[in-house]
Amino acid sequence: MSQWKQIQQLQIKYQEQVGYLYDDNFPMDIRQVLSNYIESQDWDTAANHESMATVLLSNLLSQLDRQCSQEQNFLQRHNLKFIYQQLQTKCKASPLLMAGVISSCLREERRIISTASIQEQGPLEKSMQNSVAFERQKNMDNRVAVIRSSVQMMDQAVKYLEDMQDDFDFRYKTLQSRDPVDRNTEVMKQEVTRLQEMLNNLDFKRKENLSKMSDVIKEIDALIVSQLNPELMEWKRRQQINCIGGPLLTGLDQLQNWFTLTAQSLFQMKRQLDKLGELILKVTYESDPIPLQRPQMEEQVKYLIYHLIKSSFVVEKQPCMPTHPQKPLIIKTGVQFTTKVRLLVKLPEVDYQLKVKTIFDKNRQFFILTTTTKVMDVEESSNGCLSVEFRHLGPVSVTEELHSLSFEAQFNIQGINIDLETCSFPLVVISNVSQLPGGWASVMWYNLLTDEPRNLGFFASPQRASWGQLSEVLSWQFSTFAGRGLNREQLCMLGEKLMGTVQASQNECQVSWSKFCKENIHGKNFSFWMWLDSILELIKKHLLPIWNDNCIMGFVSKETERARLKDKEPGTFLLRFSESHLGGITFTWVEQSDSGEAKFISVEPYTKSRLSALPFADIIRDYKVITDGEVPENPLKFLYPDIPKDEAFGRLYNSQQNKGKMSQSCLDSIKLLLRKQHYWNVSLTLMEMSSETPSQV
Repeated sequence: MSQWKQIQQLQIKYQEQVGYLYDDNFPMDIRQVLSNYIESQDWDTAANHESMATVLLSNLLSQLDRQCSQEQNFLQRHNLKFIYQQLQTKCKASPLLMAGVISSCLREERRIISTASIQEQGPLEKSMQNSVAFERQKNMDNRVAVIRSSVQMMDQAVKYLEDMQDDFDFRYKTLQSRDPVDRNTEVMKQEVTRLQEMLNNLDFKRKENLSKMSDVIKEIDALIVSQLNPELMEWKRRQQINCIGGPLLTGLDQLQNWFTLTAQSLFQMKRQLDKLGELILKVTYESDPIPLQRPQMEEQVKYLIYHLIKSSFVVEKQPCMPTHPQKPLIIKTGVQFTTKVRLLVKLPEVDYQLKVKTIFDKNRQFFILTTTTKVMDVEESSNGCLSVEFRHLGPVSVTEELHSLSFEAQFNIQGINIDLETCSFPLVVISNVSQLPGGWASVMWYNLLTDEPRNLGFFASPQRASWGQLSEVLSWQFSTFAGRGLNREQLCMLGEKLMGTVQASQNECQVSWSKFCKENIHGKNFSFWMWLDSILELIKKHLLPIWNDNCIMGFVSKETERARLKDKEPGTFLLRFSESHLGGITFTWVEQSDSGEAKFISVEPYTKSRLSALPFADIIRDYKVITDGEVPENPLKFLYPDIPKDEAFGRLYNSQQNKGKMSQSCLDSIKLLLRKQHYWNVSLTLMEMSSETPSQV
């Protein structure tokens, strides 16, 4: 079943989540009308290769244009034409960006389908959702808006104060210009009294305004400490979880809006304080509150501006090799990778260049094919923020397991010197692609268990993970790399295999780093993660359609397998991954013995070398055995629980059925049966597929 059809069968709450993925950049109308084409292309690779992206998008536009001409509904045809025009412009302007958008949407669809199949979100995903709860965002929006409104009102108050002072100054200077002889007259005394009242009012207003400004500064300080900084930390945590396959990363634009509005309020308050400084140059007096309070308030505002902008310097895109877009934070010596930094505060228009310098492990060798410094530019981002992307970075040689990549910049704004520094999450550097599985295990373990940005000594004494946390991340690996996550039953089997026991509170069981990745499984020469990663590779390269059609039970023990099959119709079979081979898949079917008891027959696992020669669906179609010289037949009738074989796999069969010599799958099956003949008490014969009469063996 296609991915889009699976989405249409989801509950409404999951369909609504899918709806949030689509906007004007990639309308859902296109996803609907071109679903087959979109799902059949490799958008992940296209997102990192411009020529491939251009070709795929050109084909997409051609198909969309054809769909427009064939559409009978007038309104739908009009909408599709409009979308076609908009999309044509975007595809030409930035094919890589568009391919990336489509890739992200498809990947997140698979995650939602996977979540729906489990029917219960894991602890990590629940925490990620809670951290961006709607009510919390709403509260933040309201609080920022109230502060902005207060600062705007302070503008009016300072203007009113200036008008009061100008009025007082004018009357005072007028009085000063009078003839000294007239100063003792009743009129002059009244004028002096009036001036004193004006000065008292002016003093009262100055104190009132300063008090209000102090309250607003305290409110901004509290906002930054209690909400804005925690929201930023939560976003960084979500970014970590997204790096290891978790939910789609959102919220940075919202954070930028909050940071920018808060910074604008602070800059506006600094201008108001500057204005107060100008006012006392014209009018001041004994116990004037402005010279007493303004310096401290100005320092507070500068301090808040400094730290707000400093904290807004973030790594928007973690380091990632274009060849492995779904495995960030792993870089290979001699191979380029990309990364992107962003300033969340939209700065006022000033004449300066914000130059960003990359630093790798501070004192280690590092090369950049262009330059170590690049200028942040508004033009690189569609939302108007300052950002810069480094596309040609690469390490020379390193020795430790974890490494840091830092970014530094310096600039001055409105008299405030600001030193910016941020860093990526710790990197794993490899020298050979064979180290990729181990490197990815390190990335998963680190980002699962700590939110420290630069704990390079983490693996000197790595923390343990609860099975509840780890199982959720493992399911994400299958939804990210293979299109469909794992259900509770599959995860339970994995937990038993990893920990060796079945426990009622299995989710709370603690798993060590060594047990997960370093120690060999009992009786095997490979670790748990090596075994699981080999299965992921097998699915991705040879079994993807069958896996996504939910035809592979996959992770099931032999005991459970027999319990499932024993009461089924003869010829019922299921597919599971081998526990004894790296990257192997096998099938077992049930037959009925002469005594009426169920007997179970399994085949030797198929690995990537055999599946490279023949698709697995064709192996299942052509699998045949014969007994006692009878006409050979395929023993595989029903995919568990009771789906006719051709119904389950028919759409995946090659159009040209194997003819001539017996297929390798048939030979393999017979060899296996011959080896286990003493268990099954059957005689087997081979038949050359080109012969009309079977030949006895």
